[in-house]
Amino acid sequence: MYTPAITGTGVFTPSETITNAELVKAFNAYADLYNTEHADEIAAGTRAAKDHSSEEFIFKASGIEQRYVMVKDGILDPTVMYPKMRQRSDEEPSIMAEMALKAANIALENAGKTAADVGAVICAASNLERAYPAVAIEIQDLLGIEGFAFDMNVACSSATFGIQAAADMIRSGSIRSALVINPEICSAHIEWRDRDCHFIFGDVATATLLEREEDAKGAYFAVKSTRCATSYSNNIRNNNGFLRRSRPDGMKDRRDMQFMQNGRKVFKEVVPMVSDHIAGHMADENLGAQDIKRLWLHQANKGMNDMIGKKVLGRTPEPHEQPNILQDYANTSSAGSIITFAKHSADLKDGDHGFICSFGAGYSVGSVLVEKHG
Repeated sequence: MYTPAITGTGVFTPSETITNAELVKAFNAYADLYNTEHADEIAAGTRAAKDHSSEEFIFKASGIEQRYVMVKDGILDPTVMYPKMRQRSDEEPSIMAEMALKAANIALENAGKTAADVGAVICAASNLERAYPAVAIEIQDLLGIEGFAFDMNVACSSATFGIQAAADMIRSGSIRSALVINPEICSAHIEWRDRDCHFIFGDVATATLLEREEDAKGAYFAVKSTRCATSYSNNIRNNNGFLRRSRPDGMKDRRDMQFMQNGRKVFKEVVPMVSDHIAGHMADENLGAQDIKRLWLHQANKGMNDMIGKKVLGRTPEPHEQPNILQDYANTSSAGSIITFAKHSADLKDGDHGFICSFGAGYSVGSVLVEKHG
C-alpha cells in the first residue's frame, strides 16, 4: 500500500468580476420591469410582485462581496439575466476544458511536475457542459496525458469525492498519480432573476495533483484518510437534463431548470450533518480539536461555516484556523474548499493536520485529513 499525497494545487480565476452593487442594480431594474409588465395581476392579487434586493441583504445572508464570472455579458442586462456565451464548434476546446487546462498547468508547475507524470484525470464538478464525450477525456487530450480519465458529479462535494477516488487508486497501486480538476461555471446554472439566490455563485477552476508520497519533489500534504457520506434530500435541486424535451412543458422557461434550494432547511440540516461527519472522522483517527490546525471548508455561506467550525473545535475558530475566500469568490461549488486550501496552507508546519471538507446537494459531505510534510 502506498501513501497518497497532495503535491500541487492550481486555481484559475476568471478576469471579470461582478460586485454586489452591480448585481443589485441589475436585479432591481429587472424587478421593476417585471412588476410593470404584470401590474394588473399584481394589483388583482393573482401574482406576487418582486421585491428589490440590496447589498446589505446579500452580505448579511451570505458574507459575499463579489464574484468572478467567465462571461459577464448578459448577466447584468435586465432583459437577459444570464451569461451570453459564444457557441463553440465541436473542433474547439470546450470552455470547461479550457479553464480546467489553466488550473491543471498551475498545479503541475507548483508540484514541479509535467503532464508526463500524470496517470489519470478526474473532472469533478457540479455541472458538466455535456454528457459525452467526458470533459475529463478532453482535458486529458489537451494536456497530452496517457492513462485514463472520467467525469464525476457529487454537486458541491465533487472535489473531496474526487480526491478520495484518486487517493484510493494511488493507495492500491493501480496508478502513481492523478489530477482532480474542478471547473465550475456556476453562473450558467444560477437563476439570476431570483432574489433569494441571485448573489450566491461565481466561476472558477481548481486542480489538485495527487501522487505517491515518495514521488513528491517538495513540501506536500500526505492524505492520511478520507471519508464520504450521502443522505438523500430534495432541498437543493436542479431538474434540468436530457429527458427535458420528452416531457410535457419540458422546454418552457421553468424555474426548476436552474439552481433551487430551501435555504433555511439546508442550513438547519447540513450544519449538524457536516459537524458530526468531521467529528466522527477525527475520532476514527484519534485526533482532538487541539490537533487540528486548519479547516478548509466548502465556501457556501459564512454563517454556516462559522457554526461548523465552532462545533468541530468546541470554540469560535480564529480566522487563520478556518479561512474564508467566500467574500471574494462567492460560492464556487466543488472548487471552494480547494481555493481555500490552495491559498491558505503554505504556512502550516511539518506534522500539522488539517481537514479539507466540502458538502452540498445530495446531501453529500466529503472530508480529507491531510498532514503537512516539508
